[in-house]
Amino acid sequence: MNSLEFSKPLGSRPTPIPGMVLFDLPVHGDNRGWFKENWQREKMAGPGLPDFGPVQNNISFNETAGTTRGIHAEPWDKFISVATGSVFGAWVDLREGDTFGTVFTAVIDPSTAIFVPAGVGNAFQTLQDNTAYTYLVNAHWSTEATYTFLNLADETAAIAWPIPLEVAEVSEKDRAHPRLADVEPMRGKRTLILGANGQLGRALEKLYRGDADVDFRTRRELDLAAPEPFAGIDFSRYATVINAAAYTSVDAAETPAGRAAAWAVNATAVATLARACTVHRTTLVQVSSDYVFDGTIEVHEEDEPLSPLGVYGQSKAAGDTAAATTPRHYILRTSWVIGEGSNFVATMANLAGRNIRPAVVNDQYGRLTFTEDLAAAIHHLLTTGAPFGTYNISNTGPVQTWADIAGDVYELLGRPRDHVTGIPAAEYFADKPDTAPRPTHSSLNLTKLQDTGFMPPPARERLAQYLSARREP
Repeated sequence: MNSLEFSKPLGSRPTPIPGMVLFDLPVHGDNRGWFKENWQREKMAGPGLPDFGPVQNNISFNETAGTTRGIHAEPWDKFISVATGSVFGAWVDLREGDTFGTVFTAVIDPSTAIFVPAGVGNAFQTLQDNTAYTYLVNAHWSTEATYTFLNLADETAAIAWPIPLEVAEVSEKDRAHPRLADVEPMRGKRTLILGANGQLGRALEKLYRGDADVDFRTRRELDLAAPEPFAGIDFSRYATVINAAAYTSVDAAETPAGRAAAWAVNATAVATLARACTVHRTTLVQVSSDYVFDGTIEVHEEDEPLSPLGVYGQSKAAGDTAAATTPRHYILRTSWVIGEGSNFVATMANLAGRNIRPAVVNDQYGRLTFTEDLAAAIHHLLTTGAPFGTYNISNTGPVQTWADIAGDVYELLGRPRDHVTGIPAAEYFADKPDTAPRPTHSSLNLTKLQDTGFMPPPARERLAQYLSARREP
């Protein structure tokens, strides 16, 4: 052990393979031997491993120098070091993309470790007798997982093994693996979008249309109110799940049948989804609502305590709480959603077209959220590496009442604004005893989202575009 660098500080070095990091580990020794922290989550988070959650520790003991294993790529990450001896490590990027075939080699001893991302082929050759090769993995081995292999003697990779393969200890299976030209690259994990037939789901489908790595499930295909809604889904295939499905019938949620459905879809299913995402290290995007607040505060911050009034809001708040338990999550809290399908603006446009003069609530305040911008915000957070957590999202512009927005609709469609009569919510709902309680204030502070570089356009601008598109043949 005298060859170890006992005074070397903890450090990290990049490699030519994206996502792969080489670590220098401090080893503390004296006449009794040595000690090291092989994996220390907080200290090693900085170099790019903030969510590497190991679930298994494996040790490969090798009696003789020259024992050679690999090249194997698996659908999970590894953190590799050795406990005794040393190895010559070789890694080949077998993921689809521009870096396919990139090679990196290094000698690994107890003072060195390396993080190997999923899809990167891993191999080693022992340089000393009695070498113990150790590795942490963040998923359990499975017969159903996809594995990719490369021949140790591949001419393109041209790995300079210290001990020639002709005299090294190599299994027949490893000698028979294909050359690089015959290797099918390991595809990256996919994205799953739930609720593809809803207002937001349709916007997400337009945004991701043509992306072969995105799967969509409609509410008919995946019933979140079912006892085991995700029984047929292999979450190990997915890096991201976007949950655009919800029970949104605010008033119906107050009925016995609606109450059960709202809790099943908005809370119980989300809790099940969050558990699956935690197990598989999947990023969960959960869409929330201003209804998780009672509306007594004029502008809502992301960290405002939950205070829902009705069953819909209560079930959504429970879903938020469940979604927040998975480490990789984005909760997008939104308000007054407008997209393709049935919504307030579509209703007002239809009334304006028939020259009907509606009475509309004038003492509830908020901003519209158009689904194309909500979908774009989700895409932005996922692709820019924004910190996980909760974000408010709506369109920008002045805070308005429902009556203000109805007036805008009439005006943009060439009808007089004064055809819309504003009345208090208490009066509007006086003859509707089964109506759910609604928050008075739904305006959201957008600063946190804007600080990530996403700037939602003004609601009035989107409203004009929405109405114009409805008039087009």
